[in-house]
Amino acid sequence: MSDLEAFEAERPRLTAIAYRMLGSSADAEDVVQEAYLRWRDRADRDVSSTASYLTTVVVRLCIDELRSARSRRETYVGPWLPEPLLVDDNEPGVAAELADSLSLAFLVLLEELAPVERAAFLLHDVFDYEYGEIAGMLGRGEPACRQLVSRARRRVGERRHRFDADERAGRELAKRFLAACAEGDLDGLMSLVSEDVVLWTDGGGKVKAARRPIHGASKVARFLIAIAKDIPPGVEFQEAVINGEPGYLFVEDGVVTTTVSFDIADGQIVGVTSVLNPDKLRGIYLDDRAADGGRAPRR
Repeated sequence: MSDLEAFEAERPRLTAIAYRMLGSSADAEDVVQEAYLRWRDRADRDVSSTASYLTTVVVRLCIDELRSARSRRETYVGPWLPEPLLVDDNEPGVAAELADSLSLAFLVLLEELAPVERAAFLLHDVFDYEYGEIAGMLGRGEPACRQLVSRARRRVGERRHRFDADERAGRELAKRFLAACAEGDLDGLMSLVSEDVVLWTDGGGKVKAARRPIHGASKVARFLIAIAKDIPPGVEFQEAVINGEPGYLFVEDGVVTTTVSFDIADGQIVGVTSVLNPDKLRGIYLDDRAADGGRAPRR
């Protein structure tokens, strides 16, 4: 194969890794493109494993990018959420597979990890790399990589939800949720959410949104019913699978202005995640419900 053909064969997996590392489709694409340039211009033409070489380049670029992004995210207005990804809603099995490793709630938890911890954890627990391979990619000893993964598991596992994978039930719950908001049905809305439900809204200071996460069924329900009154009458609501979870796109004049996705556990909504920052919605096209990197291919 040519260098380009060899790279393109690896692109989906590289993009999947980069998105989970960075939580940004645009940044992931930039990293993958930079990896291609380094691959094309490499001095050593004799590479024993294309996949290992390219994964190492992408992971190290992502670590550098995360370190520089930390200061920007610390000054971000309101909660920072990853860019939403649409998953092909004709492939329910894919959505179920992704719901655990690609949910926005899970990616938010990963933000609390140091960049190298995040890399080791994702490579081992999501992409099934062995510790010896990870050690080579990170330039650390195998025992150190085991410690990184163990520490990350403890930090993430303490707060990680396991979400329901029943797509049909999830879509029905999301539909009832949207209807209750539109109708101002407070009791109906509260019957759909858990007592400790959390609402995250990301406007990035560019669109009106809550500056902090909202906790608790009553507060979340009242907030949502209040803002539902301000939705323009011309807005269309389109069902979508967002990061492997049931959700909706809010569309105005053919442009996606908001995504809403739902974390569902034990038949109730335990989390609502809404992205309104237009910078994070530019990559969503209504005629393309599947995004590069949406899958997490196993090797």
